[in-house]
Amino acid sequence: MPPPADIVKVAIEWPGAFPKLMEIDQVLCLFIRLIPFRWSLGNNENFALQVADATNFYITEKNRNDIKNGSILRLTTSPTAVQLHERIQSSSMDAKLEALKDLANASRDITFAQEFINLDGISLLTQMVESGTERYQKLQKIMKPCFGDLLSFTLTAFVELMDHGIVSWDTFSVAFIKKIASFVTKSAMDTAVLQRSLAILESMVLNSQDLYHKVAQEITIGQLIPHLQGTDQDIQTYTIAVINALFLKAPEEKRQEMAHILAQKQLRSIILTNVIRSTTPINDEMAHQLYVLQVLTFNLLEDRMMTKMDPQDQAQRDIIFELRRIAFDVECEPNNSGSIEKRKSMYTRDYKKLGFINHVNPAVDFTQIPPGMLALDNMLYFARHHQDAYIRIVLENSSREDKHECPFGRSSIELTKMLCEILKVGELPSENCHDFHPMFFTHDRSFEEFFCICIQLLNKTWKEMRATSEDFNKVMQVVREQIMRALTLKPNSLDQFKSRLQNLSYTEILKIRQSERMNQEDFQSRPILELREKIQPEIMELIKQQRLNRLCEGTCFRKISSRRRQDKFWYCRLSPNHKVLHYGDLEESPQGEVPHDSLQDKLPVADIKAVITGKDCPHMKEKGALKQNKEVLELAFSVLYESDEYLNFIAPDKHEYCVWTDGLNALLGKEMTSDYTKSDMDTLLSMEMKLRLLDLENIQIPEAPPPIPKEPSNYDFVYDCN
Repeated sequence: MPPPADIVKVAIEWPGAFPKLMEIDQVLCLFIRLIPFRWSLGNNENFALQVADATNFYITEKNRNDIKNGSILRLTTSPTAVQLHERIQSSSMDAKLEALKDLANASRDITFAQEFINLDGISLLTQMVESGTERYQKLQKIMKPCFGDLLSFTLTAFVELMDHGIVSWDTFSVAFIKKIASFVTKSAMDTAVLQRSLAILESMVLNSQDLYHKVAQEITIGQLIPHLQGTDQDIQTYTIAVINALFLKAPEEKRQEMAHILAQKQLRSIILTNVIRSTTPINDEMAHQLYVLQVLTFNLLEDRMMTKMDPQDQAQRDIIFELRRIAFDVECEPNNSGSIEKRKSMYTRDYKKLGFINHVNPAVDFTQIPPGMLALDNMLYFARHHQDAYIRIVLENSSREDKHECPFGRSSIELTKMLCEILKVGELPSENCHDFHPMFFTHDRSFEEFFCICIQLLNKTWKEMRATSEDFNKVMQVVREQIMRALTLKPNSLDQFKSRLQNLSYTEILKIRQSERMNQEDFQSRPILELREKIQPEIMELIKQQRLNRLCEGTCFRKISSRRRQDKFWYCRLSPNHKVLHYGDLEESPQGEVPHDSLQDKLPVADIKAVITGKDCPHMKEKGALKQNKEVLELAFSVLYESDEYLNFIAPDKHEYCVWTDGLNALLGKEMTSDYTKSDMDTLLSMEMKLRLLDLENIQIPEAPPPIPKEPSNYDFVYDCN
């Protein structure tokens, strides 16, 4: 007879004693009071149960149903919220320090946090930061380490409590903001205090528009820059995160002004020298912040990209006259020189040579948005800063036959639009992306320089393809492929990017396409198609087993909060018998697989009702505007199980997303429909078909690979001239 559903068998630990196997089968508070008698600890009402893993979460009546059979719990003296609330107000410095240390640790538990906050604990901590620190600062000379630890644990507890989202950020006073800002602006501040202060400022800015204005008044870019010039990558990461937050929340009219200040303070150059080219490898969090800064910088172009040219605006028309003057080395004729018809004819001829679609009034070409006025800005930059290359392109094409000329004006407009699409100008940064490009941090006008390299590539590819005006779209497709392949290699500089493009000529692109086509060869004869259809179920079963094996290995997922980005992780893996999902929280990203016994939570596969993806996931509906972007939605999925509860995931990348959604659907007996499954199916089918065709030709395929040639005894090779 199976045990009642409300009885759970667990192991309970006590320091210095053997663990005991027990059954939780009654009211939790009574059960906890009975446990100490097993170890003859006396009747102490301050005992509590914790989950014996990295989370150390306390077991309460609310979450006791989450305890699974086989869980390991730890009996501990409970630091009740009331006790800690009293202890942190102790007059003894040592007692206060120990209490704050316990508070920083206990505050990670949401149950404890709720109780402590109900005691007005947040206000107590802010008062200690605002006024209490002055009293301790007087003792800094004789007890500086103690002061740093006091403040560090106070701020850590504050951050952990706020991270639960129970208290609104809008409730904090200007005095508190000034105090936190002072920890950032002071020199020689304790590293832990500085790190937590930067994290608090970032959260304030991101979570409250009112606090953004207050923080912006207290912190200047110039005060943040010195923190980037050190060697501590965590401090550098939090500093860039604060700059990104200020950039993101700044009103649109102030973003250009802020960008100008960043340029004046040489932020790009400092990041390039002290972060990107540092000897310390860039971790994922730093890569994400650099990516965000890159996106926000390029988004400054959105205004020009979405601005139409006004054909009646003389200042804008003068830019087109400037393009004509530089290209053909002509001075603007006075109004009375020659007839109007003659001048119109001359202008029309030159605008045709410049490659505009509308030869009579080229201003009309820039009324399309995107790219709007941004295209004209790029053309003028190219003409002024790369004058020789600009003149060569224009004159080269004006001397060709009409059908073979590469229209510079039309090409520039379409290329600018393409580059904006590639760099996603105007889109919000993704929460999960780390795709920053070092080369964009090597020049103050990186987008314009990027355009200048690509417009010369376009002209070169046009010639290599011997294209005509009818081939314009085909040329643009090849150019896009060349740019994307070069960007994938992550060049460290614009010169390196240019060099990569030189190796990606049209001929090379054709070779790559041919090679890819051969690898994905699909024979269309009837016998081949019948054979494919026959072996397809076998290949699908092989893919299914691979997906399930990957789920058994497990994956580390990042916990993403709507309040601030965190380095908190959790791990999930499938049991070898494919019947249970094991999962649990981790303190840091693991190096390799995490064993089943260290993952305390379990979800039977039999209880899973459905797999939900994208915007239908509950954790996507709850996210703010910043999180609701395409990339995060594409990586989100949830598992619906009994009682309408969800296990929510955000995959680290598209590959892991497909592996998990395919594997979960396979467990539920549903079809695997991801792009990766289709790709794997095509690849494996192609390989299997080729092997079977080789077998038909009686070609022996060895079981083992051929031996590797022996290494020569020496490398002193000499050519004998005799």
